[in-house]
Amino acid sequence: MARYTGPSCRLCRREGQKMYLKGDRCYTGKCALERRSTAPGQHGAKRGKLSNYGVQLREKQKVKRHYGLLETQFRLTFDRAEKMKGMTGENLLRLLETRLDNVVFRLGFGSSRQDARQLVTHGHFLLNGKKADIPSMHVAPGDVIEVKEKSKSAPKFKGISERAVTVPRWLEADADKLVGKVVAQPERSDVDLPIEEHLIVELYSR
Repeated sequence: MARYTGPSCRLCRREGQKMYLKGDRCYTGKCALERRSTAPGQHGAKRGKLSNYGVQLREKQKVKRHYGLLETQFRLTFDRAEKMKGMTGENLLRLLETRLDNVVFRLGFGSSRQDARQLVTHGHFLLNGKKADIPSMHVAPGDVIEVKEKSKSAPKFKGISERAVTVPRWLEADADKLVGKVVAQPERSDVDLPIEEHLIVELYSR
């Protein structure tokens, strides 16, 4: 599956805000945005005022980068959200939140969404007792996500119970057993990212 393979810190600088794409590093003095807050590129320091289209485009790009999707994946997700009942923007966020890689991150089993995506791809998780190695799989209430028994001793999963992770209310996590459960559908208030989804809807409605 296609994915962005360039420098993550460059994306944060382009959007002008921390997106915590590199996990623990983002909380240290090594954060590239803190060391150099201008946008990347020769003319990054001369970034001017954005047009309405520019504001909408940047919001879409920011959300794509938060969740680690490329344009085709994101557009397909938006199209699916548009066909669902309810508000398209909230449907979009719900679909993004219920991706398996995001759920693994939200449960605290990965230090970042990028890290969680890699762990899923490498086959470390079971979904309802069956192997789950596709990051874009969607979960539903009642689904159980757990680390494979033979993977529990891997260095990646050691010390998880000692991490200070706030698990959203639509999920339950047992950090000692490395098991999580989806207890409800995520609501708009459960998305703690600075997202203005109406701008994305307006962009795709042009």
